[in-house]
Amino acid sequence: MSTSIEATSPPDAADRLRQQKAWNWYDWANSAYYTTVLSVMFAPYMITVAGKAAGCVNADENCKKTVDVLGLHLAAGALPSYLTSFATIAGAFLLPVIGAVVDRSPRKKLHMAAYGWAGAAFGCLLFFLQGDHWQLGAVAVVMSSVLAGCSLVSYYAILVDISTEEERDRASSRGWAWGYLGGGALLALNLVLFLGHDSFGLSKAMSVRVSLLSASVWWAAFTVIPYVRLRNYAPSNVVAESGGWFSRSFGQLFTTLRDLPNYPMTLTFLIAYLFFNDGIQTVIYAASTYGEKQLGFGTSVLIGTILLIQFVAFGGALFFGRLAALYGAYRSILWGTFAWMGIVTAALFLPRKNLVLFILVAIAIGVVMGGTQALSRSFFSLLIPRGRAGEYFSLYQAAERGTSWFGTLTFGLVFQITGSYRPAIFALVIFFVLGAIFLLRLDPERGIREAGNQVPTRKMPDPV
Repeated sequence: MSTSIEATSPPDAADRLRQQKAWNWYDWANSAYYTTVLSVMFAPYMITVAGKAAGCVNADENCKKTVDVLGLHLAAGALPSYLTSFATIAGAFLLPVIGAVVDRSPRKKLHMAAYGWAGAAFGCLLFFLQGDHWQLGAVAVVMSSVLAGCSLVSYYAILVDISTEEERDRASSRGWAWGYLGGGALLALNLVLFLGHDSFGLSKAMSVRVSLLSASVWWAAFTVIPYVRLRNYAPSNVVAESGGWFSRSFGQLFTTLRDLPNYPMTLTFLIAYLFFNDGIQTVIYAASTYGEKQLGFGTSVLIGTILLIQFVAFGGALFFGRLAALYGAYRSILWGTFAWMGIVTAALFLPRKNLVLFILVAIAIGVVMGGTQALSRSFFSLLIPRGRAGEYFSLYQAAERGTSWFGTLTFGLVFQITGSYRPAIFALVIFFVLGAIFLLRLDPERGIREAGNQVPTRKMPDPV
């Protein structure tokens, strides 16, 4: 393991490529948690457990009876949405401070790994979610989600150290593709465990609990690889602040917030991302709940479909990387946003238990999901002033989390009002519409130059 502090980014292309391949392993590591836990297993299982606590006769059906959460009476069927909302709000306040610390640290990989391991430790507590005891699971998913966000701030900031502007789209797309492959690999193993739980001597509930545990163990174990192989890089262009650690962290945050209007294209993209990524995250989060509770598919079908999405998304991320090489990340992201509008609309009209149409929509999700997220990460890195990657990526994560609570909250509230997940899923189209409106106001080349970065040599599109 390298412990020396490097003065600059890797000097040659071969060295940068080696660092990017090491960096990609963290996408592989943490994607298992997002796939197995947040996208597939947690929400339906939590609804079942909370439904038992609420007194639902059949906790596997849509349950509108409530459980008491800090004096609030929340529908058991919407509880996972509320928990995710709380986690994203908490993260929005915490992440900018984390980002300021990361910018000043010569050991970004330690921040990435430490937050990741702490998040995985809380994730392991989901194994104890059983019967009608939902409270420990609620704490575990909130804490693991917040810590995952802290880890990603450091992880994203490392991208700027190990790649040139020309390499960002390719490196980010490979990372997302590698993450989908890793998440899909573990999900495949969990599918075997779930479908054959009797053969393994496990109950259905126990197979779900073991799957939840496996995701956190996977996350923690594979984090070792990038932690060992990545180098450390000395911070550069850090804004000078006096005082202790706490005041320095908030000092850089306030400086960045004051400076942000000087980068109007960066601010415009953050607002656009705030909306369209909220829609993406909520669709991913709600997909398993919608498929099981509204469309009537069993958990095995849902796991298989999400597994299909993972492997399609592997190719989709690489495809969007090539698309960005030809037409630029900006235009590719915009096209992806329009595609998401069509997907959400199609989901509204899906017939109950029509597997063929359900799979077609799932394939469409897989194609655009990885691409829009991967290119958003790399494109935003071009809009960040040099030396401010941690702080700006914390704002990027805060933008994601600052309204992601609104997406999941919207989904939960619409369900609670209507008793149906169909209007709840369609309500998310507004986030893609708003995201596209702000993207159309963006001049990508101007934004890159204003941030002091080099415009990639491929042709940048004129503002649409």
